[in-house]
Amino acid sequence: MNIEGTLRELGPVDSAALIEAVLAQDEEAWKANQHRQQAYDVHTQTESLVMVFCDGWPELEVTRESAWDALKETAVPLMQDILEKHYPPGGTIIRAMAAKLKAGGIIAPHRDTHQSFVHSHRIHVPITTNPGVRFMINGRPHRFQIGNAYEINNQQNHSVMNSGSEDRITFIFDYLPPKA
Repeated sequence: MNIEGTLRELGPVDSAALIEAVLAQDEEAWKANQHRQQAYDVHTQTESLVMVFCDGWPELEVTRESAWDALKETAVPLMQDILEKHYPPGGTIIRAMAAKLKAGGIIAPHRDTHQSFVHSHRIHVPITTNPGVRFMINGRPHRFQIGNAYEINNQQNHSVMNSGSEDRITFIFDYLPPKA
């Protein structure tokens, strides 16, 4: 969604349980759903624990995916808490996943152009990070702090570089608000 500016800080969140659940997943779980890596060149250096995904526009088919059972107990209450504090009720979560950018990996500059991205809020909750992670939006660097949530302007060019020696993991979900 084209929000004002490049980033909206949503403030502190209690992400400890979600962090624990994500970090407990084994390598097989991270490789269970390769759709993003195969469909989008910018995500070839990533892995995902996909909970919820959507297809179509304007009629969306939202499906529960391979990581739903493993993460629902910790992710759903966190998402609901963020939404209750910052967004109008009555919308739909159309995507939810933990995304891992491998150490040394890059997500090249891009804009999220599908209409579902244009109309939904893209929210990030950091799970792990390191000093070598640089998240750029419209040429401006941003550092995400664990324990906080952020909405990014995904209609502006954005990219991530992880020059650190550890993977960077972020929980991402997209909220489509009710039609006005």
